[in-house]
Amino acid sequence: MAKTAPTRRDVLAASVAAGAISLLPVQVASAAADHSIRPFTVKVPQAVVDDLRRRIAATRWPTKELVGDRSQGIQLATIQELARYWATDYDFGRLEARLNALPQFMTEIDGVKIHFIHVKSRHENALPLIMTHGWPGSVIELLETVSPLTDPNAHGGTSDDAFHLVLPSLPGYGFSGEPTELGWDSGRIARAWAQLMDRLGYTRYVAQGGDVGADVTDVMGRQAPKGLLGIHVNLFLAAVGLKDHLPAKSEQERAALDAVNRFTTDGSAYFQELSTRPQTIGYSLLDSPVGLAAWMLDHDTDSYYKFSRAFVDKQPVGNLTRDNIVDNIMLYWLTGTGASAARWYWEFGRVVAAAHASGKAPPPVTVPVGFTTFPGELWAAPRSWVETVYPGLAYFNEVDRGGHFAAWEEPALFSAELRAAFRSLRSVH
Repeated sequence: MAKTAPTRRDVLAASVAAGAISLLPVQVASAAADHSIRPFTVKVPQAVVDDLRRRIAATRWPTKELVGDRSQGIQLATIQELARYWATDYDFGRLEARLNALPQFMTEIDGVKIHFIHVKSRHENALPLIMTHGWPGSVIELLETVSPLTDPNAHGGTSDDAFHLVLPSLPGYGFSGEPTELGWDSGRIARAWAQLMDRLGYTRYVAQGGDVGADVTDVMGRQAPKGLLGIHVNLFLAAVGLKDHLPAKSEQERAALDAVNRFTTDGSAYFQELSTRPQTIGYSLLDSPVGLAAWMLDHDTDSYYKFSRAFVDKQPVGNLTRDNIVDNIMLYWLTGTGASAARWYWEFGRVVAAAHASGKAPPPVTVPVGFTTFPGELWAAPRSWVETVYPGLAYFNEVDRGGHFAAWEEPALFSAELRAAFRSLRSVH
């Protein structure tokens, strides 16, 4: 009889049986909480790579879009070139090598296994910093900031600018475990991050986040756990809910409001799907690598055209190279987290709905706040907007380049912003 191609589950099961690290994060109930911190190493079995190549080759392609832009979705030329590069030119050992070059760990918090990268600076006076990624990002989008933040002397800074860096993978993302119960919203994640920093022995630290990470970091500022000195965010999430109440007098304010309206009417398809039916989209994301890649590229207009340039025009913008983009997609594929990552949006939607129904304002942020506006963000928030939510704004700056994935696209500029934003907090005890 002819052999049938192994299923992806067969391939992964065989890899686990052979002693390789499980690539699908599975939660196992234990009798007692395990607070230990264990080293973690990524190992990608060849069978997984072979299965991925087979699936890319078997892709059923739609016909070409009927418009000359991305208004109908991901353009065929872009995704076909990405698929070709992924299957034939991409170095499948690259992701494993990049991650394993950094100290990775696993610990369990509130019943969920949390994967994190922890890089300590050689400078004793370094300030501990926990940074939270977003969707469709991962710790991959933060990797190029590790050296500038932990070793500033090599990047135009001084030892006084150094950070000890903690980069956790959100629950349900990457190599972190999937929550097996409801309630893992930003508030619960924020509490978990405070536990993580405490477990690492950090009694004073700062926090940063963009995209989903911006919401988690904002909530950390409102919870104000002991030891948190301040926060920095680079996405003004409140704009959607407050858009009818934000100032729109200056040209900059009107442009930002136009961007918010474009997002809510034409740019938020992914947000609507993830926040209402994460399980439905998850079936496609776990079955088709090309479907996963297309979904992850279809986030916002500025980022999409930068992604497209890397593949179609072979002209990457900043650090958004073909390899870096595929690394991020590869991480989602290996870990099978298309559906579990999406569930944060479902939780977020219910938190927002409950807040609106209660009519109660959230508690204020009681720690210093830094904010950087990047011009290619979903909406480039002016200072007047940011101050409506953070009236005690301690640091604000508008930079001349970078978009939604600021740390990924412009790691040097992003790192310089964090140094400036947190500089005044280093002497706080």
